Amino acid sequence: MNNAAKFQAKPVSLKQVKINEGFWWNYVKLIKDVVIPYQWDVLNDRVPGVEPSHAIRNFRIAAGEIQGEFAGMVFQDSDVYKWLEAVSYSLVVYPDPELEKTADEVIDLIARAQQNDGYLDTYFIIKEPDKKWTNLRDCHELYCAGHLIEAAVAYYEATGKRKLLDVACRLADHIDSVFGPEPSKKKGYPGHEEIELALVKLYRVTGEERYLKLSKYFIDERGKKPLYFEIEAQARGNKNFYSMWDELGPSYFQVHLPVREQTSAEGHAVRAVYLCSGMADVAVESGDESLIQACKKLWDNITTKRMYITGGIGSMSIGEAFTFDYDLPNDTAYAETCAAVGLVFFAHRMLQIDPDRRYADIMERALYNSVISGMSLDGKKFFYVNPLEVWPEACEKNKVKAHVKYTRQPWFGCACCPPNVARLLTSLGKYIYSTGENELYIHLYVDSEVQAKITEKEVKVKQQTQYPWDGKIAIDICAEREAEFTLLLRIPGWCKDAKVRVNGEEIEIGAMNKGYVSIKRRWGKDRVELLLSMPVLKMRANPNVREDEGRVAVQRGPVVYCLEEVDNGSNLNNIVLPKGSKFEVEYEKDLLNGVCVIKAEAEREDYGPWGEELYEADVNVTYKPVSIKFIPYFAWANRAPGEMMVWVREK
Repeated sequence: MNNAAKFQAKPVSLKQVKINEGFWWNYVKLIKDVVIPYQWDVLNDRVPGVEPSHAIRNFRIAAGEIQGEFAGMVFQDSDVYKWLEAVSYSLVVYPDPELEKTADEVIDLIARAQQNDGYLDTYFIIKEPDKKWTNLRDCHELYCAGHLIEAAVAYYEATGKRKLLDVACRLADHIDSVFGPEPSKKKGYPGHEEIELALVKLYRVTGEERYLKLSKYFIDERGKKPLYFEIEAQARGNKNFYSMWDELGPSYFQVHLPVREQTSAEGHAVRAVYLCSGMADVAVESGDESLIQACKKLWDNITTKRMYITGGIGSMSIGEAFTFDYDLPNDTAYAETCAAVGLVFFAHRMLQIDPDRRYADIMERALYNSVISGMSLDGKKFFYVNPLEVWPEACEKNKVKAHVKYTRQPWFGCACCPPNVARLLTSLGKYIYSTGENELYIHLYVDSEVQAKITEKEVKVKQQTQYPWDGKIAIDICAEREAEFTLLLRIPGWCKDAKVRVNGEEIEIGAMNKGYVSIKRRWGKDRVELLLSMPVLKMRANPNVREDEGRVAVQRGPVVYCLEEVDNGSNLNNIVLPKGSKFEVEYEKDLLNGVCVIKAEAEREDYGPWGEELYEADVNVTYKPVSIKFIPYFAWANRAPGEMMVWVREK
């Protein structure tokens, strides 16, 4: 296949990166020490008071080892696969023989459940063996297969063991025998995208072109008329699972148009960004420039018209979906954690195709805000929904807001988000650096080190930083032999003043390369110092975002802040920030595992005695001074339950 579209930069392998002490090291260690064991116990139904998962039990039933009925969501298998993927990445970072032994046992169980023809989906094996591949729209068979493939590739790359990879290849071969353009095959595609990007991963590790062609087929077929989902529904007598088809129609499934004709992000937000990720992967491997252009159109629509300041996407609870441009309500926001994870996947792929700061900035925004807000600081509770404003009583009594929770949950019946966060954070090392032709890009500022081959020479680069609390980054470069290459450092869009020194000498930043400072020289043993100005910013939304008119959000560096009731009292909506308000930044090491807080002098509206009247004219409103305190949005709901607000009124 040709290479008209290609990666301009390539992510480095996770094995080449080590995350050291610092902000993200705490998360990677938390996943290993707490989250992976906790989720394993949940998958085995061993956590008291937590909704049973049934996931491992389903595999045991499918393997014929115990008797029983399938239980859980139709896509319950995917929770196990995502857990295995997180384990795989963790084994790269922290080798652990006991964890690897447990993973091997799970893989053995999965292999025993696989059928002779390669088919593997415990719901249909146990419950409806005669209905396989009859409801692609609603039943997630291809989605589960995609997550199995991703886990298999990750485990093979981590350990060199092929057993799960062989299971994945047999399943992919089976799928390839069922779907495709040939007259004897079904002309279907998944209702929930995922397998598209997974098949490209499988192609890259095996070199088997059938997997790439199958992924491209699923993407190219999507949205063609007549719609396959209507054809298969008629074939089964329109007997459905509960589906959003009747309520939101084809756009919910991104089949309203062929993918190259779609110019706005529609429908279920997670599906949309998984689709875009698969499109980007296929474009690179097949040389399809039209897919790149389609990705860029959808990217622009999402990030300039349909994304929260936290990096959350999908504003509507019905269908976990996008609605229309600038419709970004705060107190009914959905912003599913999985959607933020998917946005990181999409951003990272676009960043390799076109190393442009705009992709890295959004990747960073989602990581520091909507992704990690989905998990409690102790790693044992989770948010599915990530609102930007919370009034607990309304969440309990107003059914329109019933999806919004003001405390994280220990698990969910639909538990896609917790293992998704785990697999992303354990693989974070892959997102920090990229290499180009005689180039090394630093996209994220993380206390870490990377070993990479540049200009055929081994180069070690080490970052030391307290980012995101501090904008100072020291970068030590050590080449085995002097090597001439270009070091590219991202200057985040929120930073209006940056300084760079090489071996103590300040250099002229000058014109940047798509938001990156380029330093080309012969490197040996050198130190680069980057200083990013990190003032407190009062961010405003586009005037078309009606809910945020007259309000500001507080941001420092990549971190968005919020007010919580525990610090500022109830009725946060009465707090008003004067236009000339001054901010004080203070690091509190004993608060929320150590965070920078932002303090300010503000005012509270005071209406005096009100009485029994619901409405009143000519009310004398006064303003009383009050000291307020902002905490990072990602850390809210880790203390006493209460109100929360991101967008604050400005006077």
